Amino acid sequence: MHFVTGKHLPRRTFLRGMGATVAVPMLDAMIPAGRVWRDMATEPGNTRLICIEEVMGCAGASPLGLERHLFEPLTMGRNFELGPESQLLSLEDFREYLTVVTNTDCKMAEAWVPEEIGGGHHRTSAVFLTQAHPKRTRGNDIFIGRSLDQLHAQRYGQQMPLPSFQLDIEPDTGGGGQGYHSLYTHRISWASPNEPLPAIRSPRVAFERMFGQGYSPEDRAARRETRRSILDGIGEEVARLRMTLGAADRTAMGGFLEDVRELERRIELVEARNSSGEERTLPDAPAAVPDSWMEHMEIMFDLQVLALESDITRVVSFMTGRAGNRVFPESGVNKAFHATSHHANVRDTIYQYQQINVYRLSAMRYLLQRLRDTHEAGIPLLDKTAIIWGSPMADPNVHSHKGCPLILMGRANGALEGNVHIKAPEGTPMANAFVSLLRGIGHEDLQSFGDSAGALPLTPPSHTGRPVTQVTSRSGEA
Repeated sequence: MHFVTGKHLPRRTFLRGMGATVAVPMLDAMIPAGRVWRDMATEPGNTRLICIEEVMGCAGASPLGLERHLFEPLTMGRNFELGPESQLLSLEDFREYLTVVTNTDCKMAEAWVPEEIGGGHHRTSAVFLTQAHPKRTRGNDIFIGRSLDQLHAQRYGQQMPLPSFQLDIEPDTGGGGQGYHSLYTHRISWASPNEPLPAIRSPRVAFERMFGQGYSPEDRAARRETRRSILDGIGEEVARLRMTLGAADRTAMGGFLEDVRELERRIELVEARNSSGEERTLPDAPAAVPDSWMEHMEIMFDLQVLALESDITRVVSFMTGRAGNRVFPESGVNKAFHATSHHANVRDTIYQYQQINVYRLSAMRYLLQRLRDTHEAGIPLLDKTAIIWGSPMADPNVHSHKGCPLILMGRANGALEGNVHIKAPEGTPMANAFVSLLRGIGHEDLQSFGDSAGALPLTPPSHTGRPVTQVTSRSGEA
């Protein structure tokens, strides 16, 4: 533990013991005596960034979906109006944190030459955060571009215990068709054009990565066997720290440690359930991976919130699925995800895909609520965070990359206004929106990114409530 008696706690304070390292969240005691805590909005580089890929577009990008406003709001500007069937209705009570961006394109995911036709699923995920066109290869000469999460991590995350944190829901299996390396399918974070960053699927592995527990796999296994918490090993450090804190800080510290323990218990319960011998929906998954997609999402969101709250990292990327055949019965649809996405413009199938889309987007409510309920220096963490949720694919039925869904969530320390719908002019690259966001969170010198052709303003003109101009057709790759 590192602090100076009679002065203030350093922001980078750790509790260590029994091979575990727990970073302390922001406390009043970390503010130097005689100084007023500066609003973090004045330091955009401190903005947390979460990037979440939705893998296969949305029903709202189909011709029927555009007509019925299944994704796109009815009006533009502030206080936008949603249609009665909108996918976004599940986030209605968080609208003050939503900047909905429509009509932007991910042209870098399109086929450029005849040999690339049919490879949409195999290259698209890698395009999302790079907005660059992947080199078609099965060899080691993979090449695409540096992803925006790594731009932020390389500038503002190098002093963090984890400069960035990559998470995933699915295993690294399959992919790599049509002459493309499988890494394009399984990686959205790229430290350089040929350096994809691996992602963690298991909540147990992610938890241990965050808290550095145990000196070896055997040590960690022994601790779990005896049901000892990582908090058991830092008890003396916690008690010593509490003696130096005021009442408010003791309460905040106690709440944070309880959240850590609750997450640890939740992972243990999943492991116990999946090791009981009962038949599993995901028989090949690690014991710490829930069979329920929604439960898995919530645990991964809990990990992210704790990581951001304790400043272990400020940058997270999260893949929420693959273009596979997983079924989401909780959505009310028992057809496979991928098969339903190829709806052939059949009305009933489009609406079934919409049900799946609504279910998957509704998972974001958990993250938004957790961030809104978590405070730092009296300010909700959601106000200090930029969340990118979107897909590099639009209408999956034709593998279109024109008019892709994109929602920017949070306030990003003032870079995002919220409760806004921005409809981009026809042909606008999604990268234009990313340029504006990056400039707003501390990259003022950024001239371009990916295939950007400028910056898309994320604040609307003063007049609001204008009806959306319909786009009746969006063709894509066959």
